[in-house]
Amino acid sequence: MLKVLDEKRVQKLKEEICEANLELVAKKLVIYTWGNVSGIDREADLVVIKPSGVPYDKLKPEMMVVLDLEGNIIEGNYNPSSDTPTHLELYREFENIGGVVHTHSTYATAWAQAKRKIDCYGTTHSDYFYNEIPCTPELTPEEIGGDYESNTGRVIVRTMRDKDYISVPGILVANHGPFTWGKDAHEAVHNSVVLEELAKMASLTIAINKDITQIQEVLMDKHYLRKHGKNATYGQ
Repeated sequence: MLKVLDEKRVQKLKEEICEANLELVAKKLVIYTWGNVSGIDREADLVVIKPSGVPYDKLKPEMMVVLDLEGNIIEGNYNPSSDTPTHLELYREFENIGGVVHTHSTYATAWAQAKRKIDCYGTTHSDYFYNEIPCTPELTPEEIGGDYESNTGRVIVRTMRDKDYISVPGILVANHGPFTWGKDAHEAVHNSVVLEELAKMASLTIAINKDITQIQEVLMDKHYLRKHGKNATYGQ
C-alpha cells in the first residue's frame, strides 16, 4: 500500500531539498543545470528531487518533485531530474542514506573522465573518506542503450559491494562524474564539496610528485577514526 507524507512533512522536505540544491551553486559545484540533489523520507519511502532542466536561479520549494521508490510521481507539476533512476537505485540499496548528490564539478569529473580512482594521499582525505574514492567500470553498450540511468545506479552499487558506503560516501562514475550521499541531503552536499577538494588536491599532488605513494595506513586510521565511530574524539 502506498505510504504518503503528511502535508507539513512533505513541505519541510521540499524546502530542505531546494536549499541543498542551491547550496551546490553557492559552493561553485554546478553551473547552469549541471547537477541535482535528492532526499528521502524513510518512514514514507518517498523521495524529493530537483525538477529536470530548471535553472538554479528559478528553483522554489514548490517546484520539487515527490516520488515513490519505484519512480511514480506522487506530487509535482514538473518532470523529475533525468538522474532520478540513479538516485532511486542508491536509496533502495543503501538503506542508511538520506540524501544523494550528483554534480559535474571540475576536478572530480576530470578524474571520472580519466577513469581513475582517487587514492588517499593525505590526512585531509583520511578525515572524510576511508581509503580510496573508487571509480566505476565503464557501462557496457547494452547498459548504455538500455535503462541507462538505472544502470548507472547499478554500476555504483556493484562497485561499492566490497566497500562500506558509510565510510566511503561517494564515488566517481567512469566517463561521467561524481555521486555522493549522506545521512541527509545537506550532508550529501557537504561530501560533494569535500570530494571536489580532494580531487583537486590529488591532481596537484600527482603533478608535484608523479611517484607519490598512498598515506601510511596507521596515519589514515588515526585521522579517520578520530572523527568517525564510537571512539571519535574530534569536536565538542
